[in-house]
Amino acid sequence: MPTAAIIGSQWGDEGKGKIIDCLAQRADMVVRSQGGSNAGHTVVIGGKKYALHLVPSGVLNPRTDNIVGNGVAFDPKAFFDEIDGLEADGIDTSRVYVSDRAHLVLPFHQTIDKLSELQKGAASIGTTGKGIGPCYADKASRVGLRVCDMADETAFSAKLKARVAEANALIEKIYGGEPLDADAVAAEYAGYARRLAPMVRDTGVLVYEAVRAGKNVLFEGAQGSLLDLDLGTYPYVTSSHPVTGGFAVGSGIGAGSFSEVIGITKAYTTRVGAGPFVTELTDRTGDLIRERGHEYGTTTGRARRCGWFDGVVVRYSARINGTTGLSLMLLDVLDKFDEIKLCTAYRHGKEIIEHFPADLSLLEASEPIYRVLPGWKRDISGCRSYEELPAEAKAYIAAVEEITGVPVKIVSVGPSREQTIFRGEVL
Repeated sequence: MPTAAIIGSQWGDEGKGKIIDCLAQRADMVVRSQGGSNAGHTVVIGGKKYALHLVPSGVLNPRTDNIVGNGVAFDPKAFFDEIDGLEADGIDTSRVYVSDRAHLVLPFHQTIDKLSELQKGAASIGTTGKGIGPCYADKASRVGLRVCDMADETAFSAKLKARVAEANALIEKIYGGEPLDADAVAAEYAGYARRLAPMVRDTGVLVYEAVRAGKNVLFEGAQGSLLDLDLGTYPYVTSSHPVTGGFAVGSGIGAGSFSEVIGITKAYTTRVGAGPFVTELTDRTGDLIRERGHEYGTTTGRARRCGWFDGVVVRYSARINGTTGLSLMLLDVLDKFDEIKLCTAYRHGKEIIEHFPADLSLLEASEPIYRVLPGWKRDISGCRSYEELPAEAKAYIAAVEEITGVPVKIVSVGPSREQTIFRGEVL
């Protein structure tokens, strides 16, 4: 049986949560391997919307094990807020497990994150202020605290207070902020440690054994490939690796463990925060896409920047992830347009650019080269098979396949599970 990695092919917010939820109905395990509470997946079931941030989307299937892997920046407060909300809705969370190797997001990480952005002013990169970057910075500096450190309450308290003291010096002297109360932080996290203890596992072993046993395992991406720390539009990126290479490291298994890599991509393009965006539409067309697609952040509520489908971005994402198939999301958002555009390449002066470049100044100065197709001008949200789609929508899907070089294996025409068209088996 296959293992499938679900990656975001753009800048995030592509609809990964819905597809993971659909596939989780046949999955034995869903694994979250990177990112933190700065990510958000929205899943709609029976008309009810669930916004998931740290808990894997498989939690809505009572038969699925849900793994928070070692690569996650783990915020226990955000995690338990989410767990409490799910349980209040009658969702069973007893099969959620947290890696003992995951690094902890601590209150001073969030304070530093916000103060740093404030100090940068107009040069800020638009972080969520959730403390994810400073947590990963501590991890890379080898001074971070991990979930396994919480097992010994006395030793953990001493380590935590020492880190708070070090962080306070930075908060006060560099950023001019107010110091944190080390005793209060230690007491708060001691409570989290006691509640978390029954959920803590060596999750790498759990994932490895599931893969080796031939079980259906889904690897859930947070954020999009263009936000990857190495491969994204740096510095307007996240602090982890939302690509398949990052999934392997962040879940503790080998890179050859993925038999299928599904790239989730919108039928158009969005991004949040600053940074170059070649196909961005700042006119009424962009506003219409935003309103029809409800393009506001799950985590922040911020309005997303919207534009036409960028084939250069998705083609690049397919290359760096080894994508075997695409899931084309929110196709129904384009129902109202007389014509629809797809970017096939960029133009920079006299140069034609077909491969996504690292140089942001080059991107900023580039213009999209479009292929224009006729719109279908009808509501497709009721279509339940590929055959039911209008000819113009099928032509659009075929153009996406041609431009990206990847087959479209899933088509989504609405937010519910039923509005998902599968073109062959994925899991």
